[in-house]
Amino acid sequence: MTPRTLPLWIVAILGLIAALVWLKQPPATPRPTPGKGDPPPAPPPALSDLATSPDWQAINDFQSTISRGDFLRQMDGVFTVSPEWRNWFEVGPQDVKIVTSPGNHLRLRFSPEGLESTPPRYWRPATALPPAPADRPLDGLRIAIDPGHIGGRWGKMEERWFQIPGSQAVQEGDMTLKVAQLLKPRLERLGATVTMVRDQTEPVTGIRPEMLQEEARHSAAGGDIAKLAERLFYRTAEIRARATLVNETIQPDIVLCLHFNADAWGDPGNPTLAPSNHFHMILNGGYTDDEVALEDQRHDLLIKLLEGVHAEETGLATSVAAAFVEKTSIPPYLYRTEAKNSRNVDGNPYLWARNLLANRLYRCPVVYFEPYVMNSIEDHTRIQAGDYEGLQEVAGKLRPSIFREYADSAALGLERYYRAKRAKEAP
Repeated sequence: MTPRTLPLWIVAILGLIAALVWLKQPPATPRPTPGKGDPPPAPPPALSDLATSPDWQAINDFQSTISRGDFLRQMDGVFTVSPEWRNWFEVGPQDVKIVTSPGNHLRLRFSPEGLESTPPRYWRPATALPPAPADRPLDGLRIAIDPGHIGGRWGKMEERWFQIPGSQAVQEGDMTLKVAQLLKPRLERLGATVTMVRDQTEPVTGIRPEMLQEEARHSAAGGDIAKLAERLFYRTAEIRARATLVNETIQPDIVLCLHFNADAWGDPGNPTLAPSNHFHMILNGGYTDDEVALEDQRHDLLIKLLEGVHAEETGLATSVAAAFVEKTSIPPYLYRTEAKNSRNVDGNPYLWARNLLANRLYRCPVVYFEPYVMNSIEDHTRIQAGDYEGLQEVAGKLRPSIFREYADSAALGLERYYRAKRAKEAP
């Protein structure tokens, strides 16, 4: 055997070994080709912007916490605007079958009337609070104040900014923060523990519009990508970040969402002033048919209903609205019934149920304020007068500053509600 023929023998032996190994392997399973009878792939979950798939198993914690009658009363009378919700909820005599995703469902057992167990929740209704000292009716109450919008350098992007030539700019995010700073010490003097969700004119979220370009491209809203990314930032990512802070860190008994209302003003650099103002409070409810069809909103609706939020929100909003009307004589804002995106509550013209991101995601009662019309002739004049102590003549009348009137009315309404609902400490 010469040195030149040796490599050929080695190659032959290696080839024989490889062939034997290959023959001993099981045959590869062929990949099936899609046939006419094969089911189509599962569709992606139907979710709101920036939402994640909900934890439907958490609904099991609410088994036997609500009666059938109460469930139907709230679904028909508060949380939805039409019977179409029954496409997703099949109500039987003992339970309700809930569609969680296409082809999947979960059953929630009803409780016999009058035998409902207490639902799991981090917040406490007024009736569950311990007795309070007479001079501190909010003693031990945990309150989160959420000044609406962001303000500052973000105000124009948020489209909550306008300026009449020759006057000071009006920016809702700045004004709600001013009210919050006035309201906080008032509530603390009444005994509450108060936490600010936002204490500066900067966002809570670390996300910025440029980080939401891809989500904007896939948004069902359509339109200019840069504008959509901005709206996803200040309308969605910001509120979701606040909800995480509220639900996971602060865990208050109530959240006060402070806003100023407005009518359409047209060009923000040369706005139209409205002839009159109005006021209303918003409770969670009034989910549209399209909103119920989204998995995350259907889940959130159930959480709000099962935690018993509506009764507490109604009592709080009724008391606060009465205090506002007493102090301001401001008329109610009335929603158009044909819009089908709201429900009136208890026949009170100041109380309306609507499904907003904040009052849906905050897992506790939300007292959502919409007083004044910041581009009305009267309220704009009062805003231009700024904050001041005592009374000044503004728009032909002696008045407190609009910001202090707001804070005083809110504090009075809360004080009266908790005085009426809580037991008093023995002298």
